[in-house]
Amino acid sequence: MATLTAALLGGCAETLPALRSAMHLPPHEARAVTHPPIKHDLPALPAAGSGRGGYYQDDGPGDAAPANLRDIPDAQVRAEPLSRFANRPYTVFGKTYTPLIEEQPYAQRGMGSWYGKKFHGQKTSSGEIYDMYKMTAAHPTLPIPSFARVTHVASGKQVVVRINDRGPFHAGRVVDLSYTAALKLGLLSAGSQEVQIERVLANAPERLATLRRNAPEMAMARPPPLAARDEIAALILTNKAEIKAEKAHAGQAEEAPLAALAAPQALAAPAEAALVSGFWVQLGAFSRPDKAAETRARIAGQGWAPAALDVVVAGALHKVLSGPFASRAEALDAVRGLPSALGLKPIVIKR
Repeated sequence: MATLTAALLGGCAETLPALRSAMHLPPHEARAVTHPPIKHDLPALPAAGSGRGGYYQDDGPGDAAPANLRDIPDAQVRAEPLSRFANRPYTVFGKTYTPLIEEQPYAQRGMGSWYGKKFHGQKTSSGEIYDMYKMTAAHPTLPIPSFARVTHVASGKQVVVRINDRGPFHAGRVVDLSYTAALKLGLLSAGSQEVQIERVLANAPERLATLRRNAPEMAMARPPPLAARDEIAALILTNKAEIKAEKAHAGQAEEAPLAALAAPQALAAPAEAALVSGFWVQLGAFSRPDKAAETRARIAGQGWAPAALDVVVAGALHKVLSGPFASRAEALDAVRGLPSALGLKPIVIKR
């Protein structure tokens, strides 16, 4: 038996090379497996709070950014239903914003900035989780969700982003871009630069293609003549004085710690005494305005809206208040409906 087995094995050893030769098969060799090259070509940013960077001490780029971020595709324009809660009028720092809810063109020029790891993984005004590595942006009034083409005026670079958050609430700034969108536009190192925003309607993909082709010429072109400007006056919102001021202070206000940016002229708001009489639910009180705005956005993102939700300045504090309610019992009923996941400790106050 052992002899038979050895004979068979020996025959196989002699037969296999012959078969391979007859079938014209190349000898078996190990082949190297190739993968697309990994690119980590991210710009080196100055340290937070160094006086030269474009982000605050507790924000900035992520610690371990994914590879090939520059190759992330733009947001895909598509028709989506509007968010139920994120498109209601709201008030921040005494200013009331009324989001657009119609399918209409919109254009705006101003300072564009970006936000990163401070908000990464937190809920946006839409209720979605903010991912700094996706092509998204925050805007005070564009519909949530909607899509916009953002052009870096100086370079002509452009991206298409999906609007899924509210902000920025800083004088002169018109859009807060995700980290990846800012990377592709070349805004990371500067922190904020002048951009042009144009809404992209889901029913006009051919217009988007035209805008892409014409982007460099449009970015470098001079303002349209007066006749053309009259036609789009209702759509173009410019604030040249504020943009000029932003540029003049690029090495100071743009790069200072957030507390230094809370200048009275930029964040002016009525005192608490201006509140309408009644019962109010106080959801938080903060020394920093951005914390108050962040809390208000988180609450709105949860869909809790029994009454108006505002940020009101009271001395050195920025209070997040909801109301007014006709009675204390009505205010307490509203408190009971507050999602526990927010981790807030509301109180009822009377004015």
